[in-house]
Amino acid sequence: MDTGVPSDISQPVVARLSRAAIFIVATINAGAGSESAVKSLCADLSGIVKAVAFRDLEGELSCVTGFGSDAWDRLFGSPRPLDLHPFREIRGRHHAVSTPGDIVFHIRAAGMDQCFELATHIMSRLDGHIVVVDEVHGFKYFDNRDLIGFVDGTENPVDQGAIDATIIGQEDVTFAGGSYVVIQKYLHDLKAWNQVPVEEQENIIGRKKLSDIELQDSAKRTYAHNVLTNIEENGEQLEIVRDNMPFGQVGKGEFGTYFIGYARSPRRIERMLENMFIGNPPGNYDRLLDFSRAITGTLFFIPTATFLDDVQADRAMADGSDRTAG
Repeated sequence: MDTGVPSDISQPVVARLSRAAIFIVATINAGAGSESAVKSLCADLSGIVKAVAFRDLEGELSCVTGFGSDAWDRLFGSPRPLDLHPFREIRGRHHAVSTPGDIVFHIRAAGMDQCFELATHIMSRLDGHIVVVDEVHGFKYFDNRDLIGFVDGTENPVDQGAIDATIIGQEDVTFAGGSYVVIQKYLHDLKAWNQVPVEEQENIIGRKKLSDIELQDSAKRTYAHNVLTNIEENGEQLEIVRDNMPFGQVGKGEFGTYFIGYARSPRRIERMLENMFIGNPPGNYDRLLDFSRAITGTLFFIPTATFLDDVQADRAMADGSDRTAG
């Protein structure tokens, strides 16, 4: 598929899965000063990432930055990305909540040290201008397994397929090269899950637990996770790229999955979530939700890296500063 993406450089939404990640969701404080601080960081962020990445050239450090619907209006105004809107809560057998979030930073690298260093610099620049509403430190768990014991992300498209699934093309020419991301933080009841026989766990997921081999279609339950999240339109599978990460605090007994799904249209992910929480048909919901509870839900637009770099010029014109002086 030709996405029709122009010369603008996309953010690294299709970077390969990493061993470590930090997810930060924040709200932006009221006032022009806070909005200017955020825009200033946008313009400088690529340079900050490069500086931290240079300290370990094999660390594969990257950062994806996105903006919620209200924040976009405050920071950038018109035009708006075509499909940007607040996360829509879903009420079915279980509840997909909608929670606050103006800006997201998805930081990933081979090691937590680089993730932590970059997050520290970002937070220092935004000190007093944002309120962090959620921060999660994710980690790779053995062979890319979730804490429930199943491999996560097996069905991710790769190479050109990943680009086709995530990068906006001619459907929104003004923002071609951008993407959307939906984020949900799920907490698992591992004690209850581990009491479920492995065979039934496999029926719930739709895959074998040890081998990660997908069950044959004839053997899959209609409520299987991979059945309900398989979305087709005109005979074509509508794919997304998942970069989920396990997280946990052993002492608190808190364990979960940080779901992060990139797509060229948020509607793809919304349809998956409707199938999961309401059911397809209604009532035939995803049984994994009996053991995994969504406690956050946010939707962000991911502009191109070129857009972020150019924010500086917009800011300079707005505040009348002359950055060439001196």
